[in-house]
Amino acid sequence: MPYQTPYDLLSSGKSQWNTWRQTDYDVQALEPDLHKKDLHDQDLQKIDFHHADLTEANLQGADLRGANLRDADLRHVNLKNANLSYAKLQKACLRGADLRGADLSHANLAGADFSNADLRGASLEDVNITKTIFSAAKRDAIATPQRR
Repeated sequence: MPYQTPYDLLSSGKSQWNTWRQTDYDVQALEPDLHKKDLHDQDLQKIDFHHADLTEANLQGADLRGANLRDADLRHVNLKNANLSYAKLQKACLRGADLRGADLSHANLAGADFSNADLRGASLEDVNITKTIFSAAKRDAIATPQRR
């Protein structure tokens, strides 16, 4: 396959994207650059975004159920009303992210950094928050995480 940018490949479909991430040895360690990309309202269930650069991306309303976002750079990303239930966010950087109204239920947030993130109205039911950082994060009563 001729070289495509990560965004072009993602536009081809999540199945092609995941196959590329899992089978091409050279890209397994690659940090795909999706900086500032508009992926709002996309069906990205079970997408493999581990180590991806999604800084300042628009993922508002995206369906990221079961997505692999381990070690992803999600600084200042728009995740308003996104569905991140059952997502893997271990050691992800979400500093300054907008997660208002997002569904993070049953997600693994172990070691993630939510410093200065906006979590107002987010669902954090039954999440793993072991070593998770919430420094200066905006939260309300609904967004009170429960330790497992």
